[in-house]
Amino acid sequence: MRTDIFARLDREPEPPKIEVPRMTRTRLALFGGTSAFYLAIVVAVLLSTWLVTLDWKIMLFRPYQQWPEIHGFLDYYVVLGQRGPTAVMVAAWLGWRSWRQHTLRPLLCLGAALLLLNVSVGAVKLGLGRLGPHYATQIGSAELFAGGDIFPSGHTANAVVTWGILAYLATTPRARRYLSALSAVVALGVGLTTVYLGTHWLSDVLLGWAAGLLVLLALPWCEPVLAVAEARILAARDRVRERLRERRRLVPSLPVASGGPRPGFFPPRPPVPEEPVREPVREPVGLAGGRRAPVTRG
Repeated sequence: MRTDIFARLDREPEPPKIEVPRMTRTRLALFGGTSAFYLAIVVAVLLSTWLVTLDWKIMLFRPYQQWPEIHGFLDYYVVLGQRGPTAVMVAAWLGWRSWRQHTLRPLLCLGAALLLLNVSVGAVKLGLGRLGPHYATQIGSAELFAGGDIFPSGHTANAVVTWGILAYLATTPRARRYLSALSAVVALGVGLTTVYLGTHWLSDVLLGWAAGLLVLLALPWCEPVLAVAEARILAARDRVRERLRERRRLVPSLPVASGGPRPGFFPPRPPVPEEPVREPVREPVGLAGGRRAPVTRG
């Protein structure tokens, strides 16, 4: 006898009506406030303010030496912010949801979020070129424009986006609340873990949190484009299916004897009629001009 838990694993007979998030006033206010916070962090690092001083104090404190007993656990925990493993895990879950709900929106949202994340975070990383704590050259310096790529923290921003997309795609308010809390805890833990391990400054993590949150807040602007992309992909899939059905109809369904020829996917060509064979004209053997040779009598 099946339970409700196993029944939910079946594919739904029809696509459910899912309410797509819109860019509301609250979301716009959060987007504006997060953008201001993002800009303030960048300016504070560029001007080498108290935030850079705090970065150096935490780095010289060396948390990984103060609490070495948790170093092993945090080495594994920080993997929750790596793009490759987390993207594979979340894509597998969203792929199952796409199959179950007859829609490509979960996978398209994940792809759009990761694309926005790579472009926005990667541009700032390469533009500012900040070095990490392990490669710092001058105490008290912001270590900017030195060829580095750690500002903002990619681990932190990726943790916010990858796990936050689950809350964004939740279909019920209760699930959205629980997943939002879970993704926030994971993202906070990953960011603080990079500070503990000494791979990022605290300001890197602050900017990573803001960068990931901006991507999630901007996703409703991408929904119309994703809807068009989904419609085109599904239309292309239907055309391919129709062509395959047409090919199957052309294949004869007669039984084939063992060792006999197999029917092909295309109908056989009609045989070409053969031309009649003409016999050569026989001529009598004799002299030129058709005269017979004289017969000699003995």
